[in-house]
Amino acid sequence: MVEGMDMPDSSPIRARKTASSFDTVSPRMRLERQPLPIRLARRVLIHSFNIWTHFSTALTRQLDWFPRVEPYVGYGTDSYSRLICRTMLAPQRGRSGAVVRGIRTVFTVPAPHARVKISIDGTPLRTVQIGESEQHDKPDASRERSSKYAWSDTRGYLDLLAQHHLQPGIHSVSYKIPGREPVKSALYTIARTAGIGVVSDVDDTIMVTQVPTIWKAAYNMLLLNPRKRMSVPGMSVLYSKIGDIFPDAPFFYLSTSPWNVESSIRHFISYHGFPSGPLLLRDLDPRPKSFIPSGVQHKLEFIGQLMADFPQMRFILIGDDGQKDPTTYATIARRYPGRIIAIGMRQLSPKESALPSLAGMTTTQPMPETDIPVFYGTTGSNLMKTLIPYLERYHGPER
Repeated sequence: MVEGMDMPDSSPIRARKTASSFDTVSPRMRLERQPLPIRLARRVLIHSFNIWTHFSTALTRQLDWFPRVEPYVGYGTDSYSRLICRTMLAPQRGRSGAVVRGIRTVFTVPAPHARVKISIDGTPLRTVQIGESEQHDKPDASRERSSKYAWSDTRGYLDLLAQHHLQPGIHSVSYKIPGREPVKSALYTIARTAGIGVVSDVDDTIMVTQVPTIWKAAYNMLLLNPRKRMSVPGMSVLYSKIGDIFPDAPFFYLSTSPWNVESSIRHFISYHGFPSGPLLLRDLDPRPKSFIPSGVQHKLEFIGQLMADFPQMRFILIGDDGQKDPTTYATIARRYPGRIIAIGMRQLSPKESALPSLAGMTTTQPMPETDIPVFYGTTGSNLMKTLIPYLERYHGPER
């Protein structure tokens, strides 16, 4: 939590390290509650990953690599912001935010406990960090410290809540690590009173990934040149029309892809003309608390966080039927009655969803019964025919 205190704009911004959003896990999903065979298998994988991390860190240190910051797009309200970045080991010429093939991002080496200096629009952050986010122990006041620096965790992540008073809009966050030039990322500040927001899946909703076909998804994510990734036809036009109807609506891009590919997805969104907005991705490093959070768990927790961050906002949810978006979105609609105004579901073609080894079978999922209007289409153009008229009628009385 962030301690409440009023400060003039010229004062340092107060920030507190949160329980990492990458490491949050419900009690029933904790590792110690899993069956014994699963616990043993996961502990072996966690131990193997730790060995790899130790070995790769030692090797890169021998090569004189040193920490750099990979900044991720932040978001927040007019009273606080969530800032996320990762510190990684890289050669002298290593650049943050570079668009590279996914296979290169798989083998990034974290720089744990690296010191990072952060500022928002030139105003420095003062951090208050308590303990270590990887541990189950309660906050220990004896370990609390204030500093003009923030320190990344054992996997190189920094997840901070910063208290401030900013006008809605896009602000600039600067991250500085010793020996490197500062790197910057955008901070989307959204008024807590904003009326409508859009939550969009990425894979096979706006970007052709073919996730249901594992080998195609692996090729597209790991080997394909990021600049050659295809956009789902008509989806950028659909999103632009939604933006025309709701000019103040923020777009949140929620994906089960790892944070390692954040810069590639961000460039894809910009290159194909989608509305800009924060990316909400997940960490695929196996962790002692949560192992690797499932895609459903990840989306439920992040959408729940958005519901809490913007209590007056109602949402349009857009996904596809190739994974578990139908069930996930129906669950959200039940948990938060009155907060979802429409669901758009892109239908995968038989070619995209077919299982090659099982003729005639697909991996698409039907939409569970819900009271929320659900609109279907194989492309953005198909969705526009029904979703846009409904949103125009919905918004009509407010004009």
